[in-house]
Amino acid sequence: MFKHIFFAISLCWCSVSLAQYKFSGQIANPQNEKSIYLSIIEDYRKLDRISLEQVVKKTVTDSLGYFNFYGNNLLEENRIYRIHLDDCSETSSLPDHFFGNCKNSKSILFIAKNTDTINFPRSFSDEMLCEIISTNNTSQIFLEIDVLKEQMAFEFNDFRSDASKKLNLQKWFGTLQDFGEQLNEPLAELYIYNFLSDKRNETYTYYIKDIIANNYYKELGERLSTTYPNTVFTAQYKKEIEIDEQIANNNTASSPLLKWLLPILLFISVVFNIYLLAMPKINAKKMCQLAYAKLTEQEQNIVKQILQNKTNKEIASTMFISVSTVKTHINNIYKKLEVTNRTEIKQQYH
Repeated sequence: MFKHIFFAISLCWCSVSLAQYKFSGQIANPQNEKSIYLSIIEDYRKLDRISLEQVVKKTVTDSLGYFNFYGNNLLEENRIYRIHLDDCSETSSLPDHFFGNCKNSKSILFIAKNTDTINFPRSFSDEMLCEIISTNNTSQIFLEIDVLKEQMAFEFNDFRSDASKKLNLQKWFGTLQDFGEQLNEPLAELYIYNFLSDKRNETYTYYIKDIIANNYYKELGERLSTTYPNTVFTAQYKKEIEIDEQIANNNTASSPLLKWLLPILLFISVVFNIYLLAMPKINAKKMCQLAYAKLTEQEQNIVKQILQNKTNKEIASTMFISVSTVKTHINNIYKKLEVTNRTEIKQQYH
């Protein structure tokens, strides 16, 4: 206990003095050169999925299994992040891997911002990524919510009758929503909402009824707009609520107009969400093109040869320059493209 208090105080001092984030931890069965990824999740419907498109940074463990992410490139306000250990191939397309159920993956979701210092220690039972010590008091709230979800699951398994199910749904919707609102962090409420409104869960049928009778969903939208305006997830939430209200109304009314309107709204929602999700990729591609345009003709020629997997010696021979000159050009290219190695160049410009 005292160890954790001392560590939390140390973390707080470090975050103030360095003014940058630092996420560190240790994996179980320590091994070096294990890949650890840091991801940001803007689409809350992908909270349970592992996707390379979400990754913002990658590191590897040292000989004792420790890993460390640090810098100042994260957002200044809270966002949902994931750290995960992944022993699968980066090109894996297996459904279990895509939905985060792969046995070779281990991950944890948490809330953080650019100035946070967070540690993910190994537990006494040698488990990894199951405990959080942070300077941000909202970092661990997903773990607290998961405890409530487990309690809910136990109660549902005790009695499977329709009457018991209805009572439990009413109780746990209220419990989870009240708990989330008291946390004063709309991201935590999104985490709860994603669970309760998930079409794959038994909660979905009750959610469709609750969305009409309960003013909570409108109020959550207002809290998101106040705390996180102009964000992808706030726009996504408002659009989903609008559509789900139409679904709920359609379930209680036999209007032919609504039956035709619903597919149209669903189509618009899909197109809108695809647009929102595509924007970061489009912007990233534009940034890459702008950076490439800043290169000299000589540097652009070297980039093309790097993409052809040529070595420095081969490039020097082709361009009739010395190897040291090639190295100088490559260092300048790294700075202008804001990359650190050839692999990143290939990922961005292939």
